[in-house]
Amino acid sequence: MKNMTLKEIAVACGGVYYGDEDSYYKEVSSVTIDSRKIQRDCLFIAIRGNRVDGHMFIPQSIREGALCAVSEKRIETPSYPYILVNSCTQALKDIAEHYRRSLHLKVVGISGSVGKTSTKEMIASVLSRKFNVLKTEGNFNNEIGLPLTIFNVREEHEIAVLEMGISDFGEMERLAKIARPDICVITNIGCAHLEQLKSREGILKAKTEMFLYMDPQGSIILNGDDDMLSTVTPANRIIPVFFGLNREHSYHAENIETQGLKGTSADFCTPDSKFHAHISIPGEHMVYNALAGVAVARALGMNDEEIKEGIEALAPLAGRGNLIDTGYYTLIDDCYNANPASVTASLDILSQAEGRTAAVLGDMFELGPAERKMHYDVGRHAAKSGITTLICIGELSEETARGAAFENPVMEIYYFETKEEFLEQADELLKKGDTVLIKASHGMKFPEIIEELKKRQG
Repeated sequence: MKNMTLKEIAVACGGVYYGDEDSYYKEVSSVTIDSRKIQRDCLFIAIRGNRVDGHMFIPQSIREGALCAVSEKRIETPSYPYILVNSCTQALKDIAEHYRRSLHLKVVGISGSVGKTSTKEMIASVLSRKFNVLKTEGNFNNEIGLPLTIFNVREEHEIAVLEMGISDFGEMERLAKIARPDICVITNIGCAHLEQLKSREGILKAKTEMFLYMDPQGSIILNGDDDMLSTVTPANRIIPVFFGLNREHSYHAENIETQGLKGTSADFCTPDSKFHAHISIPGEHMVYNALAGVAVARALGMNDEEIKEGIEALAPLAGRGNLIDTGYYTLIDDCYNANPASVTASLDILSQAEGRTAAVLGDMFELGPAERKMHYDVGRHAAKSGITTLICIGELSEETARGAAFENPVMEIYYFETKEEFLEQADELLKKGDTVLIKASHGMKFPEIIEELKKRQG
């Protein structure tokens, strides 16, 4: 890793170096907090977790080839280099900020209440038609994951597409200080994390902290159809570029043609052109994601043909609307996470499927005091969507079942306290040929349902 000697690292994190002088001027090959991912000459940062203290793995990491460790604990008579700091978690962020400042590449930062990951995937797919792109993998979008993603940047990378997730005030400012985005994208302002952020106004305030450390010559790209984002006037005086379905926006879509679970086609309009593209992943929200991709790509000098190729090359991720044909069911694996907006959008997609349809919905977390009403309203939406069967699992999802029963008393509605209770009766409730949506917050661990249903042969 260029510009990452132990000397620079110690200065960046305000640590005290202990070790031989020769090692002090050596560059580390990589940075990790996971003792299972030690590489030769890497830097191991000992993070204290809820269950495991990384400090206990320092000797092992050195034996397996790490050049140096970062520790909060003083190590008596060490036989290897280490850097003593007050906080390893803060050191991780400080070192990542230093490394980011040394990099000569563009950073696209993406946030929003719903659709961060699918938008990140779309933007990365589009930009990869022209650039060498690094993107956030998995859920590495917080104050631990973002630094680790930045440490994966190498000289060959030209653009980093970074997802930035938060749950409280101040977090986005800290993430932005590390990422230093050149382009900021916000997908929408919904109802996620209301426990901490209290209101949509609070969410807007927290998300737009991203602008505080962006390139003053950069771009702000916002969903203009969102009532909150459409009012944004950044203090840094950068004029936002808006995308959406409204034709008044600089980037908008026309002639949208929904093709059920086969995806969506549309004409994508820029300030000076129009082109047609097909998105293989179903749902109107994917049109918004594509429009964000178009706006980012144009800001980086890409042409319409390159952008079209990137949109059409996008492939789904596990847990993010991924279609799985088991030979018995068609599963819509959308169980990575859930909030009211994303669940209702997924129900609308399910309603486009042919034949019998079933939604297996679990609890949505971090919604604040109105969580029960939000589950109830999702149930009412499910009942109005036209799907055949609704299966609700979890304490809060009992309200989803009640809302659906109120809206449509003759609908097939089932409630279970646990996943295990549902799986015991799944063969009776689901039929061969059904299209089945599986969706809940990550903490419900619904991938276990996916794996069990994939085994079903009737």
